[in-house]
Amino acid sequence: MRSRWSPPRPDAVLRLLVRALSELCLTAGTLVVLFTAYVLLWTGVKADQAMDAERARLRDRWAAGSPAAPAPPPASSPAPAPVSAPQPYPAGRPFAEMSVPRFGADWSKPVLEGTDTELLKKGLGHYPGTARPGGDGNFAVAGHRRTYGDPFKDLDALRPGDTVIIRDAGNRYTYTVRAEPLRVLPTETGVVEPVPRRSPFATPGRYLTLTTCDPEWGHSHRLVVWAELTGTRPADPR
Repeated sequence: MRSRWSPPRPDAVLRLLVRALSELCLTAGTLVVLFTAYVLLWTGVKADQAMDAERARLRDRWAAGSPAAPAPPPASSPAPAPVSAPQPYPAGRPFAEMSVPRFGADWSKPVLEGTDTELLKKGLGHYPGTARPGGDGNFAVAGHRRTYGDPFKDLDALRPGDTVIIRDAGNRYTYTVRAEPLRVLPTETGVVEPVPRRSPFATPGRYLTLTTCDPEWGHSHRLVVWAELTGTRPADPR
């Protein structure tokens, strides 16, 4: 006698669906945790290693006696006249170190030539065509807000009167912040011009512009800080 087929009971089907959904949620949750750990931890570890390597590379070159850039005139001298764009540094190469006392006594990052995505995983990036450290015009630097070491995580904490120190092969430049951080659109590229737009500066001078993404975990806007050169002295050879 042929066996008669019976459809599965509704409660058995429901249990099967709940089990499948639970396994799917567990898998998705595990992937989210792993991705978060990668973004927050592993990219930071790799970035710190890369920045240490670039800083060591830079200091080795300084120790080998690379020619130092001449110090510009004192910051108290009359404002310089507009100048043509400086000769660029070799692309992707570190040429300076930045320290920001507000970010901590041990905060120090290499500054490399260029602002492409891969380069910013190894340090801060100098906008090609903008001024050299201590030079006439606007020395403009970009950095990640979050991930890859979070170099500019606290950029919004800078206030007028805070200092930013730039050291190259021969000189140590002190820039003093002159305005509160400003939130702008990515299309507002005038913020890195020689006399930066929307800044407190109206005439040619020796300026520093720092840029990063805003909000912290997004990139719909940019956060900008402006500073002015207030001191130059020979760098400690050590």
